[in-house]
Amino acid sequence: MIDGIGLQPPPEPFAGAVFPLAPPPSPAPPRFAVRPGFSPARFRSLIREAVLRTGLDLRGLTVLTEAATGAYGATAVIAATAGAKVHALARPSRYGSVDDIRDWVGALAEAGCVGDRISIMEAVPPDLWAEADIVTNSGHLRPITAEAVEAMRPDAVIALMFEAWEFRDADLDLAACRRRGIRVAGINERHESVDVFSFLGVTCVKMLFDAGISVYGNRIALLCDNDFGPFIMRGLAGLGARVQVFDSVRNLPQEPWHAVICALRPGRTPRLGPAEAKRLARVAPEAVVVQFWGDIDRAAIARAGLSVWPEREPAPGHMAGLLDETGPEAVVRLQAGGILAAQRVFRGEVRAGDSVAQLL
Repeated sequence: MIDGIGLQPPPEPFAGAVFPLAPPPSPAPPRFAVRPGFSPARFRSLIREAVLRTGLDLRGLTVLTEAATGAYGATAVIAATAGAKVHALARPSRYGSVDDIRDWVGALAEAGCVGDRISIMEAVPPDLWAEADIVTNSGHLRPITAEAVEAMRPDAVIALMFEAWEFRDADLDLAACRRRGIRVAGINERHESVDVFSFLGVTCVKMLFDAGISVYGNRIALLCDNDFGPFIMRGLAGLGARVQVFDSVRNLPQEPWHAVICALRPGRTPRLGPAEAKRLARVAPEAVVVQFWGDIDRAAIARAGLSVWPEREPAPGHMAGLLDETGPEAVVRLQAGGILAAQRVFRGEVRAGDSVAQLL
């Protein structure tokens, strides 16, 4: 349990969700600064809306997930609000200490009156792997190793927490899942009850603003070979950018580009390597290279005399454009949808024409 935060007992579930009959007392503020849009009261509202919108119903199920700061602190609270018993792994990171995580998830849980359904731990004992009905492919649990998979029940489901085509080998041992019959459920982020892809354009615009690029009236080349393209383009064009899409650097013509956005599906080698950097230097010498998704050889970009944004390089295969940079909405939607896909697979609720779940 989350210790020392004086939680109220939760009310009876309503349509699978736990909602207080009256607003709970204001929780003690966390020990770190929180922007107004990330207040526990606002999270409570967003989580309630997500659970109702998706019909998430986890009553009788046990979920093993992460406990985290920021928007991802909502994951355990979403599952608990939908009626699950939740075990959440906390690990220190550049985003906060374990104490910070306990404070933050505790504040969110107290706001939603579900703290007695959440236990936070710093290691996962084997019996908890075996107890879980749903395991989320979340940052603090990754990588989900063959040893962890062997400890799981064969009817358990791993929630991938993003679309199946975005799968990364480093996240979990898929071969072990196949041997054990453990199903891995991706989420259709474009499903009407989730609609996360609509936030991609907003996220990209935020990255450009942070880089000092105003978007409006700017000539922007979007390098994209995947389904992100139309959503990113819509966000840029909506703010008046003159944007064109290309599937590779080879097709990029020489123009006075202000920015070149890399949104290329990661491969075995960087999508923008030495050869691509040299071509960019010829056709877009004054452009800022913005790494939204897809690995980049940053040393090659620097040798070519180009600048790259953001300053911090993401982990291989990971997005540098983070959904929580513009607020918690997209992450709450994504996490609720990811768990929903696993719920439907676990309970055999996947029906023809219902495209919310994607089996890997």
